[in-house]
Amino acid sequence: MTKILDFSDTELALVQELVDRRFGESTEIQQVTTEIRLYPEDRELVDCAGLYWEGRHASFIVLKTGEGRFRSLFFYRARTQYTTGVPEYNDLKTCVNHLLQVQADHESMGGEAVSA
Repeated sequence: MTKILDFSDTELALVQELVDRRFGESTEIQQVTTEIRLYPEDRELVDCAGLYWEGRHASFIVLKTGEGRFRSLFFYRARTQYTTGVPEYNDLKTCVNHLLQVQADHESMGGEAVSA
């Protein structure tokens, strides 16, 4: 099984800054490892580094699928996942900003955000 490199300290710091700015407070970001298919036709799963955090009653994940390649999604329940509609990004800042904006738009349209 192939393994994608972990996020660098610079990448981690960038994501932390963007997420903290979006939520207006320090948010815990966890480094995780996920198994995904890089391409729909792939049979082999690949270990990818991921960053996971929670905010606004949603869970978020950004995956590093290669050097300078990222995917993202958010969800309220594991069975219902939402993407940005962009299959893969080549810029981490754009990936995270777009993810946060899509979730904010979803929430403002009456998405699955619930009261605590």
